[in-house]
Amino acid sequence: MAGRNGRTVRDLRRANRTAVLQRLYFDGPLSRFELGPATGLSSGSVSNVVADLVADGLVEDAGSVDSDGGRPRTLLRVAPASGHMIGVDVGETRVRVELFDLTLTELARVERPLAPQRYDVDVIVGHIREGVAEVLAAAGLPPERLLGAGIGVPGIVEHTADRGAVVHGQTIGWDAVPLEALLRAGSPLPDTVPYLIDNGAKTLGQAEMWFGAGRGARNAVVVLFGSGVGASLVTPEVEQGRAVEWGHLTVRVRGRRCRCGALGCLEAYAGAESLLARWREEDGRVPEGTDEETALTAMLAAAYPADGEAADPVALAVLEETAEYLGAGLSDLINLFQPERILIGGWAGLQLGTRFLPAVRRHAVSYALRHPAQKVTVDLGRLGPDAVTVGAAILPLADFFARGGRRPEPAPQYPVPAWRTALEERAPH
Repeated sequence: MAGRNGRTVRDLRRANRTAVLQRLYFDGPLSRFELGPATGLSSGSVSNVVADLVADGLVEDAGSVDSDGGRPRTLLRVAPASGHMIGVDVGETRVRVELFDLTLTELARVERPLAPQRYDVDVIVGHIREGVAEVLAAAGLPPERLLGAGIGVPGIVEHTADRGAVVHGQTIGWDAVPLEALLRAGSPLPDTVPYLIDNGAKTLGQAEMWFGAGRGARNAVVVLFGSGVGASLVTPEVEQGRAVEWGHLTVRVRGRRCRCGALGCLEAYAGAESLLARWREEDGRVPEGTDEETALTAMLAAAYPADGEAADPVALAVLEETAEYLGAGLSDLINLFQPERILIGGWAGLQLGTRFLPAVRRHAVSYALRHPAQKVTVDLGRLGPDAVTVGAAILPLADFFARGGRRPEPAPQYPVPAWRTALEERAPH
């Protein structure tokens, strides 16, 4: 029966379960007495919801604490083994697949390096499928125990009614790729386990806001600095974050050609791919036959050598120019969104790290309007290279919370395009 606001008793129960689960997850262990003020529920409602969650195996005892003059109070926590999630990072140098328990403790991982033809759709789909099957086997976990598999990808993700999640990745040559349908065809997962797909910068942002350097901020921008650059905006109006194609803001008219095809994009100057290309064009000593991560390490060593060695002036000049472009790009984010914090993550951002950050901060402040620039802090993310994977695993976790700890219904079946049916034939059985 629905009330005046259209909410049914079932909706109310789900909302109460969600409130208790989230408070225990982020602030627990807590006693029943503490859950009342934390959730706004009456003591009777808290007791009923807790009993329900304990019966479902989602909540368990976590010891006790003394109370003021009364009996010790039992502490409660979310049971770590009551749910499992997979997080996948379709990155620029590898596909990383990780299995987590409900508290995001890593249980198993698989990595697949990507060759120069790295974004071939068939290859990526195969890596994800095989990685999912391998981490489940490594942990001895039946697939039906999963809450879902979250996947962070480059590009714009469109959620459609007839094809599921479709990826528009202009910079990687993906034109409306129906990734969800392709993964579901021949999937190692049952229909009750969803694939949840979103932009990698957004999953990075979710991870940092939930567990990292963004925790406690009302509004923030989280930057993914890898081969290219992207960003996720989190505000009170967009609590789950919104990916913004920041790397394709024009920073120089008739400038360098970006991998998206346009001229003068920020990514053509501030991404690791363009950074290394500029070093190579200036006759820098770029190691032959190495991947981007190894080459960037060599560039840093050349620009900032050990004591007593001469710096490579070309590498140093390119890095300093990149810091200015990146800072100028951050100033646009400061002027447009006036965030409290800007956090820089991604493998290249973390690799350049604290050595690079002071120059980026200086340029960001110098190019931005004075008032918003005085209120923002620019720092590195705290979650390291696994942040995108952790954020991807948050997708099924957030869906689980929204359902009040109930498992999802069977996923819809989306048709696979005829030109991709060969994938199903090659899928592991």
